Amino acid sequence: MSSPRVRKIADRIKVVVADMLERRVKDPRLGFATVTDVRVTGDSQHATVFYSVLGGADEIDGTAAALASATGLIRSEVGKQLGIRHTPSIEFILDGVPENARQIEDLLTQAKQSDAEVARRAASATYAGDADPYKKHDDETDDA
Repeated sequence: MSSPRVRKIADRIKVVVADMLERRVKDPRLGFATVTDVRVTGDSQHATVFYSVLGGADEIDGTAAALASATGLIRSEVGKQLGIRHTPSIEFILDGVPENARQIEDLLTQAKQSDAEVARRAASATYAGDADPYKKHDDETDDA
């Protein structure tokens, strides 16, 4: 568990980076990127910025290149905004959560369709043998 100070730094970095991407980074390769999370090491020397991009592979690749070229500018602004002695190094990583969520949704849809098919088949199913598989003796009487 990280300290409250480290969480506060991570939250502040998230705001600064999102603002930079929206207002200051003018790279045409930068797609519609959203900062999803920031994780800072316990010693506040390194920050990992997770982001997602709206679009396909071309937008993702272009955004990755734009972020790589703007890392220095973003880091210097983070240093100014944070006002701490050592500005953390910044690394941008494409967030896999949206893609994983899409795959899970697809799998859930397939499972729902499979369940519907099983229910449809079960509705018209009949027993393989007798409806009541237990043996009953006709000569059993209750007069004992």
